[in-house]
Amino acid sequence: MTGRLRELEARWSRFIPGSDVSRMNRHAGVDVPVSTDTTSLVAQAISAWELTGGLVDPTVLHALETAGYPPSGWFSDAPTTSGSRHSTRVVPGPQGIVVNADVGTVFLPTGVGFDPGGIGKGRAVDLLVDWAHAAGAQGVCADLGGDVKVSGTGSGPGRGSWCVAVDHGDGFIASVIFDRGTAGAVATSSVLARRWDGPEGAAHHLIDPRSGRPSTSDLVAVSVVGAEAMWAEVVAKAAVIAGSSQGRVLVERLGLSALASTVDRSVLRWGSIDSFLATSQPHMVQS
Repeated sequence: MTGRLRELEARWSRFIPGSDVSRMNRHAGVDVPVSTDTTSLVAQAISAWELTGGLVDPTVLHALETAGYPPSGWFSDAPTTSGSRHSTRVVPGPQGIVVNADVGTVFLPTGVGFDPGGIGKGRAVDLLVDWAHAAGAQGVCADLGGDVKVSGTGSGPGRGSWCVAVDHGDGFIASVIFDRGTAGAVATSSVLARRWDGPEGAAHHLIDPRSGRPSTSDLVAVSVVGAEAMWAEVVAKAAVIAGSSQGRVLVERLGLSALASTVDRSVLRWGSIDSFLATSQPHMVQS
């Protein structure tokens, strides 16, 4: 499974110069040959944009760079005092992206940058679980930076439930339970990590496509429970950006469940989330 993960990273990381995504961004304006994994990812990213009404947009790359996101992807204590060469805050949207799965190419319009972000992470989790089952695994748990999917059952005695911990920081802990023999995913999107001092002050990596700036909603973290990690990740990110009122509408309209943390550290429960929790109420512990 590690080999498959490295393969996906080599194709999707925008921090690897030879990746499909890096080549797409360098050669915007022409058709770029890419892998089947990548044509599928880009198509899914466009679908995510459509599903969320534009709240999750894979073309926020240049706005993210302008906000001062470290170009290497690594964070340090040193502030980022200037953005990238891209000064625009406009998020163009993926309408002009053309995916030709038959010939294996992706076309990005000139000036458009593609950032797989959490969509790539969630999609990788789903693909890893599928790969492990195809290789003969009876029970699989894949976890990439807070995006988790469990599936199947183990072969030993005393088999119990899958228990996935959800952490929103500041002592917030909850346990999401899935019965073994079933599949389920939990994805968390948060503004509490990957923060830096940017050109306009404190910033984080969740760009609101409507403003081209880091989200300023009343939510700091959302964890969504669903069948697939990628779609749980997409909806969690959209909910954080939308805020508590619109976020709840989106989650419940899609038949999903979620835990959300507000800026004042209130805990909100959406959908049928209580049916997934180890206890009826998420709890706080001393951090």
